[in-house]
Amino acid sequence: RDPDGRVYINQETGEIFHSVTRILGTTAPEAQQKRLENWLARPGSHETRDAAAKRGTGAHNHMEFCLKLGQRLARSTANKKGLWKKGEDGLYRCPTKITQWAMEKAVAGAPRVPWASSGYARGLRGWAMDHITAIHSVEFSGHHPCGAAGACDLLADLGGKGPYLIDWKTTGKSLHSSMDEQLHNYRHQTGAYSLILKHMTGIQAIGGAVVVARRSGEPVTTLLNQEDLIEQEGLFLERAEQHFDQLQAQRDLISDS
Repeated sequence: RDPDGRVYINQETGEIFHSVTRILGTTAPEAQQKRLENWLARPGSHETRDAAAKRGTGAHNHMEFCLKLGQRLARSTANKKGLWKKGEDGLYRCPTKITQWAMEKAVAGAPRVPWASSGYARGLRGWAMDHITAIHSVEFSGHHPCGAAGACDLLADLGGKGPYLIDWKTTGKSLHSSMDEQLHNYRHQTGAYSLILKHMTGIQAIGGAVVVARRSGEPVTTLLNQEDLIEQEGLFLERAEQHFDQLQAQRDLISDS
């Protein structure tokens, strides 16, 4: 793994993988990349970006704690009662009421969230309590032969159906038409995680959810059904190919100079 965490090396095979977010960044539309470049050139922009990243990390860490503890409590309780059952998709589940009870216990025992992250964490937590009925994997990571590697926030059932790939996001901005550009990237990112999940486990998720938390109020959720998810897989593969083609073109240019 390189210092900035965007290139990964398989120590056993020597294969090199680039992060999903790096691939999405280098293949974003030129106008979008230019806007980001211009914004970063403004005084104070790096501090603003770092503060936003810190807020997002605080909310993500809170959700990771609650979900991992909730998963352990649900599994332990269900096992004791003989209610931990394997489904046809190979994933284990317990009754929804046990998962909901476990989530409530986990939330009650969670460390205090930093003030700057508290509104975002509250929104994500409320969404999870309202929709999640089974927790399969929290912060699972992997890679895909297209050259991408990454970690998805959550694999879970929603409303008694699943599994769904779930990605937490935070934004300090109002959600208006400019968010479409970001949601476009988020959908492709979910497609990348679907590819990774299938490659590593053979499991095809039935859908995805991009949950964007705000400083206050309920998160805004974009749901993908299985057809949408498979379409996003293909679109991400196109971007991964573009990313590595661009890298090769840069290398060729350097070697020719």
